[in-house]
Amino acid sequence: MVEDRVERRLAAIWAGDIAGYSRLMGADEEGTLRQLKSHRKELVDPKVTEHRGRIVKTTGDGMLVEFVSVVDAVRCAVEIQRGMSERNADVPEDKRIEFRIGINVGDIISDANDIYGDGVNVAARLEGLAKPGGILVSRNVYDQVRDKLSFSFEDLGEQTVKNIARPIGIHRIELAEHATPAAAGAATQERHGGFAKSEKPSIAVLPFANMSGDQEQEYFADGISEDIITALSKLRWFFVIARNSSFTYKGKAVDVKRVAQELGVRYVLEGSVRKSGNRIRITAQLIDAATGNHLWAERYDRDVADIFAVQDEITERVVSAIEPQLYAAENIRSQRKAPESLDAWECVTRALSHIASSNAADYEIAETLCRRAIALAPRYAQAHSLLAFALMRRAVLAGGTADIAPVAFGHAQTAINLDEQDPWAHFALGYTHFMPRRFAEAVTSFRKAIALNPNFAAAHAMLGNALACQGETEEALKCAERAVKLSPGDLFLSVVTGICMTYVHFVAARYAEAVAWAKKTIERQPEFIVGYRMLVAAAAMDGQDAVAAPALATLRRLQPGISLTWARDNMNLNDEPRGRFVEGLKRAGVGE
Repeated sequence: MVEDRVERRLAAIWAGDIAGYSRLMGADEEGTLRQLKSHRKELVDPKVTEHRGRIVKTTGDGMLVEFVSVVDAVRCAVEIQRGMSERNADVPEDKRIEFRIGINVGDIISDANDIYGDGVNVAARLEGLAKPGGILVSRNVYDQVRDKLSFSFEDLGEQTVKNIARPIGIHRIELAEHATPAAAGAATQERHGGFAKSEKPSIAVLPFANMSGDQEQEYFADGISEDIITALSKLRWFFVIARNSSFTYKGKAVDVKRVAQELGVRYVLEGSVRKSGNRIRITAQLIDAATGNHLWAERYDRDVADIFAVQDEITERVVSAIEPQLYAAENIRSQRKAPESLDAWECVTRALSHIASSNAADYEIAETLCRRAIALAPRYAQAHSLLAFALMRRAVLAGGTADIAPVAFGHAQTAINLDEQDPWAHFALGYTHFMPRRFAEAVTSFRKAIALNPNFAAAHAMLGNALACQGETEEALKCAERAVKLSPGDLFLSVVTGICMTYVHFVAARYAEAVAWAKKTIERQPEFIVGYRMLVAAAAMDGQDAVAAPALATLRRLQPGISLTWARDNMNLNDEPRGRFVEGLKRAGVGE
């Protein structure tokens, strides 16, 4: 008796299905079937045949296709998705048939007319993760086609999927071909109505114009532009057009909207440099090309005693000003969507705005958004780091972090394990160390966040706090000043740096100055509980009973359980200044 032999072979497989198929059928069964048959007959099946594919099987809304060549598989998928985009152009959005496609290359088992194995399973999982009209490919596919095709690929990292033992490396295909800036921009404009709809905000930095009439200054103007491009590129939450593309517009009169279309970006930064004697003036403005609105503009006048120091300073100022403006603009865009329709990146973007507002209700919203982002993308590092920070901040405002600190620490550590180069991950980890008074570990983490992003104002502010709490007041002052310089209009930072200055003066036993800074901090955030704790203790230690008494009344309202025991166990100061803090509360009338 001869046993049937199992046939194994290497193949490229793509799995496709229709997004929202049940909804479409429920709304119009006959119309949906009619559309589907038309798409299959006129586009899908001919493309599969053209690219030497074999349709293994179809279901009501799905299709499994095998290809001998992985290049053919990718080309076929791209041409089908492009064709569907054209065919849907005049179809109402709620009636469109949109395919999702996942492509893998691997070992398969052939049995009669069907195929099985992990190679097929991975393709199916990728299809399930793809967006309507989109294509996801495994890293195996990417490695084989990246130098053979003209499509861009976005690396989405590794993700754990159901019934697959190891995480899968995933890449998303950008359906535009690589070409000249104008051609690429035209393709982007055609697909997106004139402006890029990247999952990340996108910006082009145009070469700054040399207004001096002195060709010797041309290098300085170019250097400013190049430094800004480099600095922005380190902030990985948005996409920056490379210098070689931006500088094709050097010396030309440009229309910002057209430049944005040609480069496929949403935002454009432009500026000028003018030198006169020993003074230099630099102007810069950030424009939302979709609306033509100026989001931000500034002028800088400096002495040119040390031209490189001036160049670094201008770059730093521009970058630190641009980042919050871009972030704010993107947040406004995400606010137009209902929370349930947000993707993971949009959830994180919106969470950042709530974290910046610095009150308990907003931190709770931020937690919800981060948890949704993690549910959508479990390996999204920044979602874990923001969740860790939001958890700790809400606990701080509630009066204590003992219960939540281990949970927050776990999310921060997960973020670092997923992406060790994410500044927010190290910042969040530093905060989970800071609150339980592990100041040395907090300082290390905050320094790491700053090393990864030197313009991370919040990390500078929290580093100052950690240093102040362990008695290093001189460096703490410098950190606070640096944070304010980087982001002078940030409410959260004004509160953090204000309390940092309060700590610095309290640790140095300069109680009157500590009282003044605590008052300033409370003015910025009227019910800031840490500010009231410090105000009560510093005022009592300074003999300002008329200040300490009403401050204690407010503190008891905000934290009914305040006690000397709580202060000994929870106040994040080193032993000696913490002892003086407890003494201050005792003098003010706080009991054991």
